[in-house]
Amino acid sequence: MKHPSEYRGKKVVVLGLARSGVAAAKFFHEIGAQVIVNDRKSRETSPEADELEALGISVVCGGHPPDLISGDTVLVVKNPGIPYTAPPIVQAVEQGVEVVTEVEVAYRICKAPIIGITGSNGKTTTTTLVGLILEEDKLQPIVAGNIGRALTEAAAEASPDHWMVVELSSFQLKGTHEFRPAIAALLNVYETHLDYHGSMEDYTASKAKLFANQTQEDMAVLNADDPVCQSLVHTSQAQVMLFSRRKVLDHGVYLSEDGVLTYRDKDGNVQPILPAKELGIRGSHNIENAMAAAAIALSAGATTGAIAKVLKEFHGVEHRLEFVSEHNGVSFYNDSKATNPAATTKSVEAFDKKIILIAGGLDRGSDYSELLPLLKSRVKAIVTLGETREKINRVAREAGLSGVETVDTANSAEAISEAVQAAVRLAGEDDIVLLSPACASWDMFPSYEERGRMFKESVHNL
Repeated sequence: MKHPSEYRGKKVVVLGLARSGVAAAKFFHEIGAQVIVNDRKSRETSPEADELEALGISVVCGGHPPDLISGDTVLVVKNPGIPYTAPPIVQAVEQGVEVVTEVEVAYRICKAPIIGITGSNGKTTTTTLVGLILEEDKLQPIVAGNIGRALTEAAAEASPDHWMVVELSSFQLKGTHEFRPAIAALLNVYETHLDYHGSMEDYTASKAKLFANQTQEDMAVLNADDPVCQSLVHTSQAQVMLFSRRKVLDHGVYLSEDGVLTYRDKDGNVQPILPAKELGIRGSHNIENAMAAAAIALSAGATTGAIAKVLKEFHGVEHRLEFVSEHNGVSFYNDSKATNPAATTKSVEAFDKKIILIAGGLDRGSDYSELLPLLKSRVKAIVTLGETREKINRVAREAGLSGVETVDTANSAEAISEAVQAAVRLAGEDDIVLLSPACASWDMFPSYEERGRMFKESVHNL
């Protein structure tokens, strides 16, 4: 991608009216490009269109016009979730027009060093922790991307004295070409989003693009316990900082034999950070997230004192193992952000009480058999909803669960309300009702956030 200033007076097509698309459209309009924004949603369901048109930006809703990508189109900025099989993307590629996501645009204009954080699970928690640690040490973080503000908007305001802390998805990274973070962190890689990527190879390659343009001046933070991360250690040109929950490291952040998060620098000096039992967030997966955040923050110049303080005081992000309420001795937790089986498994394993699991959502082709050991050993009963309900029911019956209830309505509010009421019927005193869907939300809800908010509302309505 050229420097954005070179697009002045030229046609730039922005696909998708979501937050990143609106920010990208405004940016290119401000530098004088001829911007056309296109979204297949109807105008009635695209309130952002009014704001853009008031600025003089052309907006086309309700489908993709066949002449959208014309001979004078020089760049397409796509919403990360739009598949590469969408007609405008196919046309652009055939005509040799560069297609990028907003991440590439933001990188081009960002004066601050970038911390890029990705992984199948744990991105939001780790990104939040890094932002809080850098803030505690007065290192001037700006948290953006999938969490916080649109990246292009934030990047335009960043100075060299800031740190841009960015949560990144595989969808966003797939559309990058020259993006180079000063610190790049890959937390883990599990099978997910295959409906979009088509294969694990493409999914992994998209995640690995985080490191593609790094040099020896940069830092790559990787999970020493994850096979995919291990395979990438020797392919990166950057310096490497590892973190591990299972083994003592020669250099990096690890869990000591007596359960203390510990940092060993390149010279072998050892610094204890915090006993794992003092973390403000529960679960073995959050020990990994805490260690990743520590490794990233140390790479950015943070102190172990600031890291320990934040890790002790931080009690989690919304929709991620979020305590909601207690009702008649039953505790309710909102884990709507668990959008794949691996995330749900780790969440269930964070508890030592009997669990009534609420699961189900968008069908991405998985058979959910990997939930079988979990349902056999850790789950008392299950309530299923969404497109995958029958698939998950089959696994639950194979696991020998006698408490299996299904919510058949497609109305999102009714479905969540019925699921909560069914879970209450199945629960006994001191049990836990956990919404941890193991699926994306888009079959019934506009986002996992909305799914979580509806769950919390239904619990409070009890």
